[in-house]
Amino acid sequence: MKNLENELIEIFCHVDDFNKTFIKELQTHQLTTGSRIRIKPCTMSESEVMTIIIFFHLMRYRDFKHYYLFHVCEHMKVEFPHLVSYNRFTELSHSVLLPLAVFLKTQCLGKCTGISFVDSTPLRACHIKREHSHKVLKGLATKGHCSIGWFFGLKMHFIINDKGEILDFVLTPGNVDDRDPLSGTNLLAKIYGKLFGDKGYISRDLFEKLFIDGIHLITKLRKNMKNSLMHMSDKLILRKRALIETVLDELKNICQIEHTRHRSQEGFIVNLISGLIAYSYLPKKPSLNLEIIDQSLAIAC
Repeated sequence: MKNLENELIEIFCHVDDFNKTFIKELQTHQLTTGSRIRIKPCTMSESEVMTIIIFFHLMRYRDFKHYYLFHVCEHMKVEFPHLVSYNRFTELSHSVLLPLAVFLKTQCLGKCTGISFVDSTPLRACHIKREHSHKVLKGLATKGHCSIGWFFGLKMHFIINDKGEILDFVLTPGNVDDRDPLSGTNLLAKIYGKLFGDKGYISRDLFEKLFIDGIHLITKLRKNMKNSLMHMSDKLILRKRALIETVLDELKNICQIEHTRHRSQEGFIVNLISGLIAYSYLPKKPSLNLEIIDQSLAIAC
């Protein structure tokens, strides 16, 4: 219990320090209509709202409403003395979408170490049989195909380093090819060195384009492809590509970035961003032990 209390205090301190600068800077750049508008302050601050949303993903609750009504309102009144109703809190959670996104991008992403892994995962909006009646993500979600079959929703393309830290991510419709975000977005803006992916990223044009930009794309070969020389260290690290699958498992099963109970597009984005932020606060992340790989390489040589 003490560990959870310490995590709650740590998250709130980081979020509050960030908001002291960001909210004030945001207000100075907001456009006005020229008329005076009364702004009544809320009883809960932006930092409190953001902390409660992020902490939900670390408490292993499956339903946010149950978490707020039966955990926050009953057991966290000391930490949050000015709690509001659930409906009002839902409105406040949508208002902190921008601070959450900026906090994730500036405070919670890792740094590239020269060894990175890329993958994509479906974020299902609903069951595939209900795609025609789905309304929440209408216009955003599409029908797509992945390794486990057809789905209806979005795709999250993300990159991690060898320490299991998320470096960046991009959302696309479900029918977008995995290779498109590597060349058509800023997903690789801060990436250098070697980038390991699965067979879905095989493309000669993409390899050559990334190689010019200082990124060496390494993938396994298909059965109908000719073998090519590969450094032993690259082969050993490529065998550890399951690291990104482990990170994905924690994102979906611990941080719960995917579920089909969303009632608005804002709620979907808030849940995803807060889940990614919560992942950065996990005490232990999947990582590679490069010393063992170096020892294996020395024995092979």
